Amino acid sequence: MTTSRPANTGFGIFEIAAGGGRLALCPMPGRYGDYPGDLGMIRVWGAGLVLSMATEPELVEYGASTLPADLAKHGTVWHHLPVEDFGADSASLRDSWAGASLEARRLLSDGGRVLTHCLGGCGRSGMAVLRLMIELGEPADAALARLRAVRPCAVETEAQRLWAAGIAPRP
Repeated sequence: MTTSRPANTGFGIFEIAAGGGRLALCPMPGRYGDYPGDLGMIRVWGAGLVLSMATEPELVEYGASTLPADLAKHGTVWHHLPVEDFGADSASLRDSWAGASLEARRLLSDGGRVLTHCLGGCGRSGMAVLRLMIELGEPADAALARLRAVRPCAVETEAQRLWAAGIAPRP
């Protein structure tokens, strides 16, 4: 299921069943100029946890620098796991993935909803969703096919696919 506004706004929440709950990815709130509206869609969708894969400069540039506080006002937990656009690794991701993933998988197993975003809602957020699907026991290729059936642009680079599969990229 996809929750979105009319096509001219560009923002949508692309969801998939996973681990007993709902897992989704979306562009950055505010990316298309309607931060309050995008935030409202996230609230209505019912995200219990949001994983932000975008960098701090991206959050600032698109008016989403208050996202953590705005989500917290409505009881939504936020984790910042910044990765550069088209990237697949960062110190923050390495340091924080295990805890964020455990929290996401617990929430999903209780029937909750986990939302990931990057700038466009494709590569970095797609790799996080794919990694969670794999960690929940889904075979990597089947998970990627199922994810791309909902969001065709999910996981944009081979490095992102390898990270999601838990395979360290070759130097």
